Amino acid sequence: MIAYAKFAAFYDQIMGDRTVDVERVREYIRRYLPSAGSLLELGCGTGAVLAEFAPDLTTAGIDRSPDMLAVAAGRVPQARLVESDITAFDLGTKFDVVICVFDTLNHLPSFEAWLALFDRVHEHLAAGGIFAFDVNTVGRLRRLWQGPAFAQDFGGHTVIMDVAPGGGDLSLWQVRIFERLEGDQFRLHREVLTELGVPLDQIRQALAPRFDLLEETDLDHGPVSDDSNRVFFAYRRRAEDPD
Repeated sequence: MIAYAKFAAFYDQIMGDRTVDVERVREYIRRYLPSAGSLLELGCGTGAVLAEFAPDLTTAGIDRSPDMLAVAAGRVPQARLVESDITAFDLGTKFDVVICVFDTLNHLPSFEAWLALFDRVHEHLAAGGIFAFDVNTVGRLRRLWQGPAFAQDFGGHTVIMDVAPGGGDLSLWQVRIFERLEGDQFRLHREVLTELGVPLDQIRQALAPRFDLLEETDLDHGPVSDDSNRVFFAYRRRAEDPD
């Protein structure tokens, strides 16, 4: 898993607004569990998403990066923040909603790790609770291999990202951040981020024994396929499913 040690200080400026993710989750809660009182975010990062739910819900977040969690602590002081691997944790409590958004799930480099995360979700989700997540698809990640590098100026700095195949359906995001110091002087930060593409049917089959699919949509709220750019899922933990 990624530590985001060099990326943390610049993450929010580069990634920008998370409204799409927040509004999707809010709609799932309104539609499927309006009585929800608690929410856990897996891979909460800097707390940008978690902060949007903190005023109304009891919140908790897990992330492996102490640098990202340091930012989150200042942004969401009322949340319970835990430094841990999102595939191997035990908080000793259950939540009405568990989310894993902004393609965080893709950063797990093997499907065995995805299955471990699904187990942790099942253990920490109340019966009838909502599990919401999104993924970059196999098709989108493969298209990025052939595309040009992404470059963006932000706050006087510059980031350049390109995506290369990493073997099988693994993608390697090469991130180079040029931090402006003074005048024409820059400090270079490098980080390699991995993303695994998993066929949608494989995801559905893994969740089917213990969760009911509520909805799945693409960015435009339309039907999904392995060639969609991004797919959003909402599942319900079966109420009759034993702990």
